[in-house]
Amino acid sequence: MTDVITAMEPPLRPEFHRDLPLSAPLTWLKRGVQDTFKFPASSLAYGFVVFLISMVTVGGLFQFGYDFILLPALSGFMVMGPAIAVGLYEKSQQMIAGEKPRLIDMIMVHARSPGQILFIGVVLMLVVMLWLRAAFLLYALFFGMIPFSGFDQVISSVFTTPHGWGLLVVGTATGGLFAAFSFAISAFSIPMLMHERKDALTAMGVSMAMAWANKKLAVIWGAIVVALFAVCILTALVGLIVIFPILGHATWHAYLALRGDEMKAASNSSES
Repeated sequence: MTDVITAMEPPLRPEFHRDLPLSAPLTWLKRGVQDTFKFPASSLAYGFVVFLISMVTVGGLFQFGYDFILLPALSGFMVMGPAIAVGLYEKSQQMIAGEKPRLIDMIMVHARSPGQILFIGVVLMLVVMLWLRAAFLLYALFFGMIPFSGFDQVISSVFTTPHGWGLLVVGTATGGLFAAFSFAISAFSIPMLMHERKDALTAMGVSMAMAWANKKLAVIWGAIVVALFAVCILTALVGLIVIFPILGHATWHAYLALRGDEMKAASNSSES
């Protein structure tokens, strides 16, 4: 009878679970640093382009009077990060194959499922738009339907008033849900589509399964990403030049570690 019950119980280790130590995200980060500074010109040039695009975007928000959405827009940048980093995945992949990476290859990425990566990029943009709309609604709920009085005054109201504190708590919780969802569907799906032939929905589902089955590692890795992105904000986004490439390369190594045997099987079947 005991044997029957044991046989009916679900496996203790889900299909995508990996027996990795909790220090594994630090190993991914270390490898990200190594990939960045091995042939550093291409990675740092990539990071510099991301920095320039970010500065142009922030400047446009101030120029056209949308500075009040700067904070949710910056968090939206984190949502789009995995899609923006495809060139960095390409460099890491080339170095693992023993090839010398070139900047042109990082721009003209040779992915196995390029159209599906574009599809996920569109999905992430829709998530960002939904988050910006949610941020508008949350502000209206706490401060009412009043005109925005400028970035400086909005920031002062958010950080120095009870309504602002409430907005921070609820907004952070809501933003965290958006971020967690975006991280789950994109952190591993986009590297997967670089390496495997899959449709976007399957890749997003597998990515969510990988994140859930290894949730402790995913939480630690997500916390590292948020902390380093905070450093970028504190340095007026200049830190993106170095930090973005490190995180991009590290994400590729996170994918390799968590995809494991399934990745090797997919690679072998695609080659045959």
